[in-house]
Amino acid sequence: MSTTGTTAINPSLYANPGYDPRKNFSPIGQIASTPVALMAHPSFPANSVAEVIALAKSRPGKLAIGTPPPGTTNHLAAELFKASAGLDITIVPYKGTGPLTNDLVGGHVALGFNTIAPAFGNIQASLLRVLAVTSPARTSLLPDVPTVSEAGLPDFEAVLQYGLMAPAGTPEDIVERLNKELRALLDLPEVRQRIVSEGGEPLPSSRQAQAADMEREEAKWSALIKRLNLKAQ
Repeated sequence: MSTTGTTAINPSLYANPGYDPRKNFSPIGQIASTPVALMAHPSFPANSVAEVIALAKSRPGKLAIGTPPPGTTNHLAAELFKASAGLDITIVPYKGTGPLTNDLVGGHVALGFNTIAPAFGNIQASLLRVLAVTSPARTSLLPDVPTVSEAGLPDFEAVLQYGLMAPAGTPEDIVERLNKELRALLDLPEVRQRIVSEGGEPLPSSRQAQAADMEREEAKWSALIKRLNLKAQ
């Protein structure tokens, strides 16, 4: 199984990741896409992306946004948000989504780019507010929540995509058969519902579409990583 991290982020983040996603693997097809959510503690004074941006610009250097560890899609979503809106904000990386969720609920950090699934119970309990999601379209799990693009930053997108890949050189007929079977699985209602319940959207695709998406995501994230001079520790 591949993710945006393994195919589009790590090759630029690590000096020597130990593999080349283009040379060492053959795309089979995509499985799902999961957005990042811009979440806030209920006491946070901003209720939308536009209000967050306005608040941050009125208080340069004062606003902090929590994220999971550096190099994750969530962390890079925050960096992309900061760069796209031209903000002077402090990004605070946590060791994982669990600690970040706990500190958001506790009000220790008022704003965060977090994964939906581990925080969903707190969202339902109104212990956290979701201001926007980073996908190009709204997520089925939170259909009333706008996208960041809708809410003030056109064309903003930061998603974690999952797919299947085979070793390079796998015979074409085998890869095509695997793609066919994968797409059949993603048509099953119980599979689609499980993906949605985890905060994702089913994303059946051709092998060619997966390869094209890998190229597009790698170009976007490698440019941001290079511009920010980010390196894995």
